[in-house]
Amino acid sequence: MKTLQALATTICQTLFDKGYTAYFAGGWVRDLLLKKPTDEIDIATSAPPKVVQELFEKTIPVGVAFGVIIVVLEGINFEVTTFRKDHPYLDGRHPDGVDFSTPEKDAERRDFTINGMFYDPLPSTGYDYVGGQEDFQKRIIRALGTPAKRFTEDRLRMIRAVRFAARFGFRIEEQTIEAIATYASTLFPSVSMERIWQEFCKMAAYPHFDQAIIMLHRFGLLAVIFPQLNNVPLKTIEQYVSAFVYFPINSPTIVFLLELFPNLSLDERLGLCNYLKTTGKDRKLVEFFFSSTQLLKSPKPEPYEWAYFYAHSLSELFLSVQAAKLLPPIRYEFIQEHETGQKKLNQHIERIRKRRPLVTAAHLQKKGIPPGKRLGELLREAEKIAINQDLSDPNLVMTFLTDIEQS
Repeated sequence: MKTLQALATTICQTLFDKGYTAYFAGGWVRDLLLKKPTDEIDIATSAPPKVVQELFEKTIPVGVAFGVIIVVLEGINFEVTTFRKDHPYLDGRHPDGVDFSTPEKDAERRDFTINGMFYDPLPSTGYDYVGGQEDFQKRIIRALGTPAKRFTEDRLRMIRAVRFAARFGFRIEEQTIEAIATYASTLFPSVSMERIWQEFCKMAAYPHFDQAIIMLHRFGLLAVIFPQLNNVPLKTIEQYVSAFVYFPINSPTIVFLLELFPNLSLDERLGLCNYLKTTGKDRKLVEFFFSSTQLLKSPKPEPYEWAYFYAHSLSELFLSVQAAKLLPPIRYEFIQEHETGQKKLNQHIERIRKRRPLVTAAHLQKKGIPPGKRLGELLREAEKIAINQDLSDPNLVMTFLTDIEQS
């Protein structure tokens, strides 16, 4: 199987053989300079969309009016876009139309200088019409052209500027910062919450999400997204995100964002999920984290409660996040305490995970308990007894259960 770059080069070669120019564009060129791996390659070409469709066996016309065709090679999608110049952006997200143009004009329509470079894979030559390499060397995020124009064209670019700065450890150029601060309040309704959530997820996938949140707050974007943070001092935000660096790799995005709202009730946390358009999986995580926090605060939880907590698939993530928020040596004591607790309850935890209760419905039915609500209550009580008394013999559990019933 060919590599991603080899497949993309095949597309460029096919277009070149028919007399058209074709370059790798944008993010791939930036990541090449950064020496970072990338999982997608976009291609910009002088070939019109109709020609692209004719030259390749499998294509998807995702945006013909804007010159965008997906070419599918060996099951991989490549976005192939005709060099273009955008018409005015009337909705704050998309151009009203496009004119097919030159590589130079195509570069000028892009968001930031470091994303405006091209690479021709056939002679292995780079093309920079916008000063991207110079800004790359200076580690600068700079809006292409006039920052105000770039951000009023597409307001999501304000958040993207922060994401790139945090991800790559670059600084944002001053005029670009000023434009973000000026237009932050206009983020909605041009940008949907779904797109903002996607940006948060992309930020959370890399280190320095804490710095991204701090920048969003400094520039006025965070309070636009979350109005309840409007009057929260920057120092407080810095405290909220201070443990992010210790969170487990690949922690879900919602785990990070919940730290900005430490005093919310469960209903308010679920409301936040609704607001952010998160998945049902995220909602279940929020519910588990909330109930687990209450368990930690409980003065004397029963072994039964701990066993079911440890058996849950999210318990390790929860404990790691809680430990991250503690300072050494308390952090290590916390970890040790729960490692010891899990070892003591290990046989019960394994039974819970395998859904093999010590006392089953069959045991109770032999004692004359008919199916129904009472049977379910007794099964739960039997499981409590087995774990709290650390029993492994169902007959002993039944004896305890009988004693309780008769008392």
